[in-house]
Amino acid sequence: MTIASVFSDVRSKGKGKDVVEENSPLLPSLKNENGEFNEFNGASFPGAVFNLSTTIVGAGIMSLPATMKVLGLVPGIVMIVFFAFLAEASIELLIRFSRVGKSVSYGGVMGDSFGKFGRMLLQICVVVNNVGVMIVYMIIIGDVLSGTSSDGVHHSGVFEGWFGEHWWTGRFFVLLVTTLAVFAPLASFKRVDSLSYTSALSVALAVVFVVITAGIAIVKLLNGSIPMPKLFPVIPNLASVWNLFTAVPVLVTAFICHFNVHSIDNELEDSSQIKPVVRTSLALCSTVYIATSFFGYLLFGESTLHDVLANFDENLGIPYSAVLNDVVRVSYAVHLMLVFPMIFHALRLNLDGLLFPNARPLSTDSFRFTVISVTLLSLVFLAANFVPSIWDAFQFTGATAAVCIGFIFPAAMTIRDPHGIATLRDKLLSVLMIVLAVLSNGIAIYSDASSLFNTANA
Repeated sequence: MTIASVFSDVRSKGKGKDVVEENSPLLPSLKNENGEFNEFNGASFPGAVFNLSTTIVGAGIMSLPATMKVLGLVPGIVMIVFFAFLAEASIELLIRFSRVGKSVSYGGVMGDSFGKFGRMLLQICVVVNNVGVMIVYMIIIGDVLSGTSSDGVHHSGVFEGWFGEHWWTGRFFVLLVTTLAVFAPLASFKRVDSLSYTSALSVALAVVFVVITAGIAIVKLLNGSIPMPKLFPVIPNLASVWNLFTAVPVLVTAFICHFNVHSIDNELEDSSQIKPVVRTSLALCSTVYIATSFFGYLLFGESTLHDVLANFDENLGIPYSAVLNDVVRVSYAVHLMLVFPMIFHALRLNLDGLLFPNARPLSTDSFRFTVISVTLLSLVFLAANFVPSIWDAFQFTGATAAVCIGFIFPAAMTIRDPHGIATLRDKLLSVLMIVLAVLSNGIAIYSDASSLFNTANA
């Protein structure tokens, strides 16, 4: 079955309305610049897994070792597994309501449940979340290649170590070249499946990072050069209890991929495979997350920075330390460069749907496509040169937009249940999702605000 036949089938089953929305992620894969249907026979299962995994494993992995420092290894690993299961449950609800409502986008299923307001709210949250995530990507790339300073200590970048300090190894110029030479070309693709090969490479580079980090940590552990890290958090006072919740937004952000699920589902050769695709991707990413968190925190202990890549600028105490440091940092910087267009794809579609809800499909309007792409890339580039820390960005997006996209919206549409398909178990789970999301992220925001206030008055 071709995508064109799927398009016709979906239209024919609509309940008195055009269920393929004007700015749906499906449309870019159906039509070319002339408005004609492409002969695209659908994405493969491995390609879909790589694309979804790339959406999941982004910059969040770099802050997970820091969450281990906050929570301790045992609660930290338990929380990773818990949020993976919670993410799988919320995506399953999202897919189920999409099938019943004949919706082909996240915005569509939100519109089906809550009308125009619900759709717009979802689009706003995706824009906020994805802009924040892409800013984090650029910050990390800048930290890796040009260096960063944390707590008054300068951590040199790869280029600074290779060539010394020059204007062309500075953060602004490096990010400018990266934006023009890497992000802009990759962001020009109009179909998600076009990125399947770069997604496969990005997942492989993430695994390289994990393997090298694990190898270094095991060698140092065996020769007794690093102590065992804390297994549980140290809680000397009430402020320490509140501080534990600051890790929640990072964990929430780490599993947010919901905004790309429909794009990947729409392009699958067999749409019944979307649930196995989701489970496979979450299992793969959880394994990578647990390994990175465990070995990253084991390697650096209480010296673990918010961006663990910044720790790889020091002598690791093993042979070829400098070479391994550079391999780790460069491989992950390239990984993030390849992840960037996956997040950008969903951002561009949702911003276009928000600003131009009645316009023709974005893929058929080259001028609008170019203007939106250039504007977004420029804004993200400028913001990345001014936001000081990835922890700050994760706290903001994770405690607001990300938690809505990943948990609150799927749970809310389940409780509303416009088609009467939700079970009692579904509704109880949805209530639990909303309570956990609101409570934990509310406390996280309070804790962050208190820390900033105390720091300002210190």
